[in-house]
Amino acid sequence: MLFGAAAVSAGAFLTACTSNENNASAGTGKQQQAGGVDDKPGKKVTIGFAGPQADHGWLNAINQNAKERAKQYEDVTLEITEGSNDTAQQIGQIETLINKKVDVLVILPADGKALTQVGLKAMRAGIPVVNLDRVFASQQAYRCWVGGDNYGMGLNAGHYIGEQLKDKKNAKVVELAGIDNLELTRQRTKGFDDALKNYPNIEKVGRQAAEFTVESGQSKMAGLLQAHPDFDALWNHDDDQGVGAERAIEQAGRDGFLMVGGAGSRKVMDTIKAGNSVLKATVLYPPTMSASAIDLARALGQGEGVSGMAELEIPASITLYSAVVTKDNVDDYLPSGFN
Repeated sequence: MLFGAAAVSAGAFLTACTSNENNASAGTGKQQQAGGVDDKPGKKVTIGFAGPQADHGWLNAINQNAKERAKQYEDVTLEITEGSNDTAQQIGQIETLINKKVDVLVILPADGKALTQVGLKAMRAGIPVVNLDRVFASQQAYRCWVGGDNYGMGLNAGHYIGEQLKDKKNAKVVELAGIDNLELTRQRTKGFDDALKNYPNIEKVGRQAAEFTVESGQSKMAGLLQAHPDFDALWNHDDDQGVGAERAIEQAGRDGFLMVGGAGSRKVMDTIKAGNSVLKATVLYPPTMSASAIDLARALGQGEGVSGMAELEIPASITLYSAVVTKDNVDDYLPSGFN
């Protein structure tokens, strides 16, 4: 199972959100198991899970984390859709789950804005929605949002690179971004740029936007390498497109710079651990968030709150932390690496 150390960065309270004892009094939460799961059976809950098509390593890991987490609970039945990147098809899949009268819905929308109305429909039908990662346009369309910190991802990547290059005069960095019309890409770039403002010796001299695919990563990285014969660091937003970027780097015979990835694939972590590549770090965007979403959905279905917190209800939003994985700490995060 992929649920591992990365989920800890979401906060210790997340691993204790499904206590089956009354936790109305602060400090009365049950002791959790070592894996962070209180799996003592409680009220039976049927969770509907609707995600996009798993045509990307990270998205596939989202589905697998949800499935594996649900299996740990005797009281959880998971109704999972095939997933689709077509908004109309995904809306139809969610409406089917609504008609089945599931107790709670976990939805990672292909397009948050486009699927807002079906989120509202579920909430009006009395089915609480856990909105996963890509946020709906209205807070009325979900009970709880849990997802990654795109701005923080860029910020932490920038600070890591800045610390590595802080003593180098006239340092140059380049950026291989994701899909530019996505808000998440813009947030990652903004965080990166804001971090670099703390290092006046560093200049970002180039940026290319890819499409989160191996092919686009290779072609766009080749363009960066051709345009910039000399730079000191590269930040790549996504480890899947980073596979293509690494190919382009090898084909060009380039080294002499450090590369930081994004998301936290197992392949990248293995490369970091081996220490024989320009790839020195990756900034997590944990797919374990779907396991946490199952925990939260179970808690909602059972009418429970979060153990270790004074409030009776689960939070309205939870933002995961984008930890930087390096050779020094990679063993801690290997269990969360996705294929």
